[in-house]
Amino acid sequence: MTVTAPSRPPSAAMRGPARRRGRRGLLGWLYATPTAVFVGALFVVPLLLVVKMSLSRWPLLTGDQGMNAPDNFTKAVDHRFFTDSVVFTVKYTVLATVLLLALGLGLALLVQESSRWNSLLRASFLIPSALGLASASLLFYVLYSPYASPLAPVMESLGFTFLGSPTAALLSTTFLIVWRYAGFYMVLMLVGLQGIPADVYEAARSDGASRWQTFTKVTLPLLRPTLALTTVLCVTGSLLAFEQFYILTKGGPDNSTITVVQLIYMVAFQGQNDLGVAAALSVIVLLALIVMNALQLRAFRSEER
Repeated sequence: MTVTAPSRPPSAAMRGPARRRGRRGLLGWLYATPTAVFVGALFVVPLLLVVKMSLSRWPLLTGDQGMNAPDNFTKAVDHRFFTDSVVFTVKYTVLATVLLLALGLGLALLVQESSRWNSLLRASFLIPSALGLASASLLFYVLYSPYASPLAPVMESLGFTFLGSPTAALLSTTFLIVWRYAGFYMVLMLVGLQGIPADVYEAARSDGASRWQTFTKVTLPLLRPTLALTTVLCVTGSLLAFEQFYILTKGGPDNSTITVVQLIYMVAFQGQNDLGVAAALSVIVLLALIVMNALQLRAFRSEER
């Protein structure tokens, strides 16, 4: 006859670790709660409100007038400046992204080695990043002015204005952005470069690789995570451009420099005063950002594989 021993309750030694894990889990939730509340109040709730506004008739002064979906999206796409603003925003995004990434990587390669002069160069390149974008835009507005600029006599003699034509306005504003953000992207690239092991470069030199071969076959492949991050940041920031064009050009000349975000502002607060159509435009921009960032990350991930 087999006698089964009665089950015994877990010992205090077993209950102790379980209790500690439970307390740590509770403590982790307590630490995460302020961030969750912050994200919910300042991101999730406004996002849900924008989605509701995009599906409703919502004038600026009278508020919610009831659902009218999908009229707001139809009006947004049919707006006379919608296509032009999208084309201009994409053009500006491509130009700014290429220049910022190329210059940021070039500056990072220039100051990669630690030395006294390179430290001075790093600080010099990074100083413009400490200036707010609105302040930098006002600074360049004076610099580009044909009346107050120190370059005014030269511009008058040449008959040239920095903001007088669509191409000049685009290039002048892009120069401001490159000046403002090149140091920031240099720092990101520099972090990625310093994360590459020195042994890899020594092995490449031992195999007789030239500098160009080392750059294309070693540096760029190992820098892909950094390039993915910087590309997403640059594309997102360029697609959401507003302050620089609002201060420098006001969408001119001849409405040729209106970005998508400027169009949202115009629809919401100038002329139409229609928050519903503006919210529909915002939702379209958000979806475009999600799709573009997903495609970029997938492309870089595929290259890594």
